[in-house]
Amino acid sequence: MTVRRAAAADAARIAELSGVLGYPVAADNVRQRLERLLPRAEDVVFVATTSGGDVVGWIHAAEHELLETGRHAEILGLVVAADHRSQGAGRDLVEAAEQWASSRGVEQMAVRSNVVRTESHPFYERLGYARVKTQHAYGKRLSPAAT
Repeated sequence: MTVRRAAAADAARIAELSGVLGYPVAADNVRQRLERLLPRAEDVVFVATTSGGDVVGWIHAAEHELLETGRHAEILGLVVAADHRSQGAGRDLVEAAEQWASSRGVEQMAVRSNVVRTESHPFYERLGYARVKTQHAYGKRLSPAAT
């Protein structure tokens, strides 16, 4: 496996893998999002590729600064194709995100994992992550602002 920074050209495969994660999205939407995210210094997207160049996983991480806790980086999304799991791609992607955060002087990394994704909990624990809290997540759809 090789890990590299994502490019807009990876949009179709990232979209396909997002569907595996339970977030179906059109490739054009992913391309637009990548075009906004990739130039941002506070965000990083990496992909894991096979020796043939096929994308088999991706990770999105971002740096945040919170009033109450200061700076930290967070894994916002991570997925590896089912037929490439347990081969090191997920570990390599997390390691790339951690190195990116560390290079920015960030000393704390976080990840949230849905309680129903029971297979991912031991994965993060093997990488040294510890459960720090359980919470409810709420969402609200907003209307576009009038112009």
